[in-house]
Amino acid sequence: MEYILTQKMMKVKAMGLLSILRGHNPINYYSNHQQRRNLVKVRLKWVKNRTLDHTIDTHTDLKAASLLKSAITRSSTGFITSKSMSDWQKLLGLTVPTLRFIRRYPTLFEEFPHPRYPSLACFRLTNFGTSLHNQEQDLHQIHEADTVQRLSRVLMMTKNKMLPLQSIHPLKWDLGLPDDFDRTLVQKYPDHFRVVKGSNGLPSLKLEQWREEFAVSELQKSSETRELGSFTSEYRQFKRGQTALAFPMSFPRGYGAQNKVKAWMEEFQKLPYISPYEDSSVIDPNSELMEKRVVGVLHEFLSLTMYKKTKRNYLRSLREELNLPHKFTRIFTRYPGIFYLSLKCKTTTVALKEGYRRGRLVDPHPLVRLREKFYYVMRTGLVYRNRGLDMIPQLDNLANDEVDGTEQEESEEEEFETGDDCSDDETPEVEEDSDEDD
Repeated sequence: MEYILTQKMMKVKAMGLLSILRGHNPINYYSNHQQRRNLVKVRLKWVKNRTLDHTIDTHTDLKAASLLKSAITRSSTGFITSKSMSDWQKLLGLTVPTLRFIRRYPTLFEEFPHPRYPSLACFRLTNFGTSLHNQEQDLHQIHEADTVQRLSRVLMMTKNKMLPLQSIHPLKWDLGLPDDFDRTLVQKYPDHFRVVKGSNGLPSLKLEQWREEFAVSELQKSSETRELGSFTSEYRQFKRGQTALAFPMSFPRGYGAQNKVKAWMEEFQKLPYISPYEDSSVIDPNSELMEKRVVGVLHEFLSLTMYKKTKRNYLRSLREELNLPHKFTRIFTRYPGIFYLSLKCKTTTVALKEGYRRGRLVDPHPLVRLREKFYYVMRTGLVYRNRGLDMIPQLDNLANDEVDGTEQEESEEEEFETGDDCSDDETPEVEEDSDEDD
């Protein structure tokens, strides 16, 4: 009799797990069981990673220059004035005035007096800048199918399969979207996207049709590749909801050997993996299962970005649509083996650690390669600006060459810190169970 009862109990647990993974109502027993079991509680300090900080610092200038380039190409006159850009510093994420910044890079931006007001400085793209811009447009067309899929997957992770355009526009650079995506992609792919008025009255981008082939997370894809290569049945078991799926982890120095951290991560990895494309409304928001689901959503979103990172505030603007808890940002310091929280340049950036190796992107997108050329031209302008522009013609063939100017040869350095000279208004030391204002 005891054996029969045990077998029935195991069947109930399995049914509950399957129903959660498939988005159906979970068995109450499993939900209660999940509530009672608690993960090991640990207190973690923020750890500084110099290599990733340097990469993020570099990308801050690169993004600002790219946004200025886009502003020039959108202008009906083909140039922008120093007056028009005077209040763009915060928008561009710069720590110096915009005028000072754009003058650093004469290889990209050519300065000239206004046709009617000679004392007003104006800026247009140089031949190098125009050439790289044209190459970027070509890349957007070549990889348009990939862009459509990436944007569709972002919408598929949301509750209502739609996002306000004002939440997507700041993410254009991170997601590799064309500057006018809300016009060109919507017109060209009406079976994928439509602009509608959201519940808040704001224009929103809505997914027109759910595509099952897109609803496979990057973690699932990487696991499938590994499992198919070894011809084991573990991945097939996971697809049936019979096993967990673990996140790759790379612990900061000093964490990996701690027994409490090891025990905590082992228990966390044993929890069932909830796909970010599954309905999560049936999961107890206070359970460890929901916590792993939140990690999965953040992991997937960062995986879809060009540089496997984005600003924390951008994620905050998506909190409700992605069904994330109010204090979800504590996840970034609670799981330092998965995420890195950078406090560089008066903002907070979240990076996916597995996306980098020794400061380099593991699998860079072609658009990232082009941006490396762009940054190389920027750096060259910074070097030559005090030595005369007559040396710039040496770069005539640069636009057609592969440049790896941003790759870092240094090893990855991590150290415990209690502050940073470029941090925002939050303390970098974050405890797992502390209150955090979102």
